Amino acid sequence: MAAVNSPKTAGLEARQTLGWWRAYRFLILRRFSQLGIILMFLSGPFWNVWILKGNYSGSTLLETLPMSDPLITLESLAAGYLPSWQTLLGAAIIVLFYAVIASKAFCSWVCPLNMVTDLAAWLRRKLGIRSSAKLPRHTRYVLLAIILLGSAASGTLVWEWLNPVAALGRAFVFGLGATLWLVLAVFLLDLWVVEHGWCGHLCPIGATYALIGSKSILRVNVIDRKRCDRCMDCYHVCPEPQVLRKPLHGETSDSPIVLSKDCISCGRCIDVCAEKVFAFGTRFQGNIRVKNLS
Repeated sequence: MAAVNSPKTAGLEARQTLGWWRAYRFLILRRFSQLGIILMFLSGPFWNVWILKGNYSGSTLLETLPMSDPLITLESLAAGYLPSWQTLLGAAIIVLFYAVIASKAFCSWVCPLNMVTDLAAWLRRKLGIRSSAKLPRHTRYVLLAIILLGSAASGTLVWEWLNPVAALGRAFVFGLGATLWLVLAVFLLDLWVVEHGWCGHLCPIGATYALIGSKSILRVNVIDRKRCDRCMDCYHVCPEPQVLRKPLHGETSDSPIVLSKDCISCGRCIDVCAEKVFAFGTRFQGNIRVKNLS
């Protein structure tokens, strides 16, 4: 059994054993996805080719297919406003897509703020910054409830005053603005105060997508528990490390599939594992016999 690796060197064994591409492939693909979506928003203002028109709160694909943020749609309904049929259709399309595809895939493959929080997490590991505060992970679900109740009580879209995802999206499309301090606050929170503080503990958008994708098909699978040498690299890089415990180190009766709704389907555990313990699969593979540690 290998010694526990330092967070500073997480992924080093995978790079040495499997090569650079294999150790970073899902991270690279996610960056292409996130930056590609930003470019699709910019294609209209810059080149007059409207691939995505609007913003992360609401947009149209090729000026035809509507897409709406489910949280904003819920806020509108809670506030007593019936959105247009296009907005409702757009929300239904997004909900259906993420309900079927993968748990919280929006958070890791679409959300631009993920690049900010990933940078903060990387700096924490490299600088050896230890957590100085703790927050319950269910706080995000409490905030989600408060936002909807606040919208109902005030008749306004409460969250849009403090939405760092929308603030960063506007910064890419319209340039730096006054609300960019929200993005800086998220970065500093994750860097100095709480490890994975925003995405892992506070973000109500992530909480919404967790509930939407709780029964989604695509899942991270533990192929063979015997391969795990407990180096801890997967725990070091995972934004939601608690989701790995039962599938990886649980009892024989525990599913080897990461079924937690809090998994963001980022694939970093797959990237950094030199022993090839993890792979993407489906939630229906749980009937396969678990090869337990011995």
